[in-house]
Amino acid sequence: MIESRKDDANANEAEREKEREMRRKEDEEQRNKGRKETKKHLEPTLKWIEESPKADKKKKVVAKADAETKGSEAIKPRRPLASRGKSKTPYQEEDSFSESSSESEEEEEVLERRQDAGSDLPSDYWQIQKLVKYLKGGNQTATIIALCAMRDFNLNQETIQLAIRDVGGLEVLINLLDTEDIKCKIGALNILKYISKNAQIRKAIADLGGLQTMVKILRDPNKQLKALSAETIANVAKFRRARRTVRQHGGIRKLVGLLDCAPLSTASTPEHEMDVEVARCGALALWSCSKSTKNKQAMRKAGAIPLLARLLKSTHESMLVPVVGTLQECASEPSYRLAIRTEGMIEDLVTNLKSENAELQMHCASAIFKCAEEKETRDLVKQYGGLYPLVNLLNNVDNKELLAAATGAIWKCAISAENVQKFQELKAIDLLVNLLNDQPEEHREDVDWRVLVNVVGALGECAKDPPNRAQIRKAGGISPLVHLLTGTNQALLINVTRAVGQCAEEPDNMAIIDRLDGVRLLWSLLKNQNVEVQASAAWAICPCIENAKDAGEMVRSFVGGLELIVSLLKSEEQEVLASVCAAIANIAKDEENLAVITDHGVVPMLAKLTNTTDDKLRRHLAEAIARCCSWGNNRVSFGNERAVAPLVHYLKSKDKHVHRSTARALFQLSKDPDNCITMHEAGVVKPLMEMVGSEDTVLQEAAAGCISNIRRLALANEKAKYS
Repeated sequence: MIESRKDDANANEAEREKEREMRRKEDEEQRNKGRKETKKHLEPTLKWIEESPKADKKKKVVAKADAETKGSEAIKPRRPLASRGKSKTPYQEEDSFSESSSESEEEEEVLERRQDAGSDLPSDYWQIQKLVKYLKGGNQTATIIALCAMRDFNLNQETIQLAIRDVGGLEVLINLLDTEDIKCKIGALNILKYISKNAQIRKAIADLGGLQTMVKILRDPNKQLKALSAETIANVAKFRRARRTVRQHGGIRKLVGLLDCAPLSTASTPEHEMDVEVARCGALALWSCSKSTKNKQAMRKAGAIPLLARLLKSTHESMLVPVVGTLQECASEPSYRLAIRTEGMIEDLVTNLKSENAELQMHCASAIFKCAEEKETRDLVKQYGGLYPLVNLLNNVDNKELLAAATGAIWKCAISAENVQKFQELKAIDLLVNLLNDQPEEHREDVDWRVLVNVVGALGECAKDPPNRAQIRKAGGISPLVHLLTGTNQALLINVTRAVGQCAEEPDNMAIIDRLDGVRLLWSLLKNQNVEVQASAAWAICPCIENAKDAGEMVRSFVGGLELIVSLLKSEEQEVLASVCAAIANIAKDEENLAVITDHGVVPMLAKLTNTTDDKLRRHLAEAIARCCSWGNNRVSFGNERAVAPLVHYLKSKDKHVHRSTARALFQLSKDPDNCITMHEAGVVKPLMEMVGSEDTVLQEAAAGCISNIRRLALANEKAKYS
């Protein structure tokens, strides 16, 4: 009897092993589309996998679908899947395949992940496989039941999403979009809407031509179909190729058309709610598509701006988020910034800053950040009371994305002096300095860097107002600013050098900067490969030299520092040259330093720059020449290097600052007789005579002194002629 039981157990074990092997074989055959399907049907679940009550419920639904399938005809698509995406549209013929260079390459290359055939697959996988079979071979009723059963799965779970793809479900779902049955289309889109959140799935949908079909559905009279199709497009159009496909098949114009579906009435009827949903989904899709520069242009041509402005007045937060998200994405284009201002959208953006929805606040602040480049927009933000809610958002220290947007908006708004005064009243500087101290030093993420860049930029703008420089010091902001000079983030270095330079205008601040070795750090940044960092560092060095107690000795203590700054006169960047000339003008105040830079060849290098037409460079170049003339034979050397005649032409500039520095340079150069002759021949006397009557006393004295030297030389020559 015992032997009989053992034999039965062995037989059962062998039977189970045989069953497992058969299931593995069928799964392998399902994966290979070139092979014929096995005749033996799989059971809904494996006996050796523990089943849940939910799985039992799904088995019953599958069984019902199986019963509906027998003796029925399958739903036939209007055209085969293989023909999808092959024909060219008029949009393709007209459109180039190039995209915005600023657009990211996100998800262009997606790592393929598939279930391992040899691994133990979950019961849900087999259920999905069975349902896909019914989708392929069932009649209309069976197909709808199978779609409903598939929708009951957790479609946000990656294993379910990949299972649908692996067993050929994507092809079937996309094919169902070509049928005449609305329920089947809605069921298929309801599933695609969720699984398209997966990067691999959306790439597969694009490869299978699904976007082209969804774009066609946007013109369907059924509103639910349009909404589902637009929302699915919003998920799929997260990478460049998909966005291009939408545009090339006329999707942008159709999506813009969906925005016109939402009336502004507040009546809560099913029809109204459906209209709002259609417009919301259209805005979501445009938001995804707007990451492409060409799509932004297409949206503008399709009339998106007035429709977005209209929807911005909606009371539905679910609508406002994608609308404002689209606007802030498009605000990188000057034409959109102008439209946002002229269409009256700034007031609505400021209003929504006060919303309780953090995501909506973030997008509003981000839109203001981008639009506040223009003074008119900054004035409007202040006029509509937008500065207070922006400062209030600085308290959301846990929401980094919101913080980055708010600090960016404050930075750009602070470019206007009137706004800086308002920020001073709102105690914004103390909050900004606190954020400066709160940022982690190690393992900073991208958003942490953005917050830092914006905070430092805002402090730099606020520091242009003298009272705020002292406030930054009292709040403890000088030390962290100097510490940030040791970083490598280029955008941060540009802003922090400007902020340190502004703070250095205050002597008490300069003492702290000097004690923390800030000037040496600024000087080291002159070696940076980024020309903006070089220029910003050179500008910051100027007030440091002006306000340091023993500036001459401090500069000489930097080994190789003077040679480095003179070498930057070889730069091809106008901003670098202007800033270095300004720094040299300050360095040359010390006689010993002037002697050193003269030995390094500063005179011929300055003389080579005199033919410039850039007024900013002219101003600081003339100042540097005026300072350098006080050492040895430098003024004679400038004459020999033919720097005098070009300086005379600077007097024709409309910039009063250029007149002032040029007159000082000409006065110093006129102390050499040969230079006086060159000036006179270049016609310097007439413009200088006019400048003698200027209200600027420095310009008056310099012009008069130069004329005086020329006149003395003329008198001496006349006297010599008659003696």
